[in-house]
Amino acid sequence: MSDVTTPYPPGTPCWVDLSAPDQQAAIDFYCDLLGWTGEIGPPEVGGYAVCQLNGKPVAGIMAAVAMGDQPAPPTVWTTYLSCTDAEAAQRSVESAGGTVLMPVMDVMTLGRMFIAADPTGAVFGVWQPVDFRGAGAVNEPGALIWNELNTTDRSAASAFYRAAFGLEPAAAEGVEHYDTLQVAGHPVGGMQPMPEHLPADTPSHWLTYFAVTDADAAVTKTNKAGGGVVLEPFDMFAGRIAVLADPQGAVFAVIHPKSEA
Repeated sequence: MSDVTTPYPPGTPCWVDLSAPDQQAAIDFYCDLLGWTGEIGPPEVGGYAVCQLNGKPVAGIMAAVAMGDQPAPPTVWTTYLSCTDAEAAQRSVESAGGTVLMPVMDVMTLGRMFIAADPTGAVFGVWQPVDFRGAGAVNEPGALIWNELNTTDRSAASAFYRAAFGLEPAAAEGVEHYDTLQVAGHPVGGMQPMPEHLPADTPSHWLTYFAVTDADAAVTKTNKAGGGVVLEPFDMFAGRIAVLADPQGAVFAVIHPKSEA
């Protein structure tokens, strides 16, 4: 269990949010599944909902709406990497071969952000905290516990995240073809080639993991709510994992960590 009271080191996943066509339905689903509280936010933040777990922010949910001549964003969870200077991080992303999809913008007094894609196509966000550091609770049931890059080109992704954010890949002991992504020697995320259970044309992407007390119960609850199972529950060294799709199609993972057993 971990309450976050200090800024996340640069390069560390610090926040996740979901874009959904039916924002209220998404809020209801995740609050029921993970024990969150949340409501549609005020107009000045575009209705953005900051969902909480035991009074601490854990994830955002926003309405997937078209803006100007831009189409509505896809129904996906987005992982945000922390930085100390969004403008400098944007330059680093571009010089390392990434593509900026939404340039740096201020989010009131909360922080600054941009959205980009790595050279293999995986989309991610970058967050420079000001008044809002990111997730206030992690690594406990109902909260964010892991962020994993599934990539079509492991070597290109490794080179990019090292150059842009200083993330160092390290082979995970006992897991073939899996790297941890480390900041100052501490694992903050994972990276692997595209899993075999996914369709061949699946693009590179970041997968969000939430901790749960019972992965099988989370599967049952998701199915009853109209969602689906991408990968049935299985056991591995870190715990029991399932990959799910919510009722609107956003894919995420749940894990019952062995430390919680």
